[in-house]
Amino acid sequence: MRIRKILLTLLALFPAVVVCLAADVNVGTWKVNVAKSKNLPSDDKNTTTVIAAAGESMKVTEDGVDAKGKPFHIEWTGKFDGRDYPVAGDPGTDTRAYKPINDHTLEMTEKKSGKITDTGRVVYSADGKTRTVSGTITNADGTKTNGTAVYDKQ
Repeated sequence: MRIRKILLTLLALFPAVVVCLAADVNVGTWKVNVAKSKNLPSDDKNTTTVIAAAGESMKVTEDGVDAKGKPFHIEWTGKFDGRDYPVAGDPGTDTRAYKPINDHTLEMTEKKSGKITDTGRVVYSADGKTRTVSGTITNADGTKTNGTAVYDKQ
């Protein structure tokens, strides 16, 4: 009788476990597709972004080559809860915040010394194979530029 109760309990919990273990659309390795992207800054043309779970947080790592041909490495670890978390390796930003809009869309805000420098949206395709980041970047001289970077899942 006791074994039957345990089996029925496990069977009842199975759908919840499956949902919890379902793949997060954000997680993966993403390589920029220059042909599909528009108005990319020169340092975004050879960029790979890796998004991975880090405990209860997410870790976003960006690697690429800047406008001067030097490699760069940027890291952000935080939750997708709309709060600012520190960014390491990016001279243009101190913090980044991601706010979920729905299961496939995030709003992103980057700040330098408390002032918003970049805003944008991250949208994942329904099949989870494409990640589109569109937004506005404010350069050090105050010039705003709009662009769209399309990433393919690797």
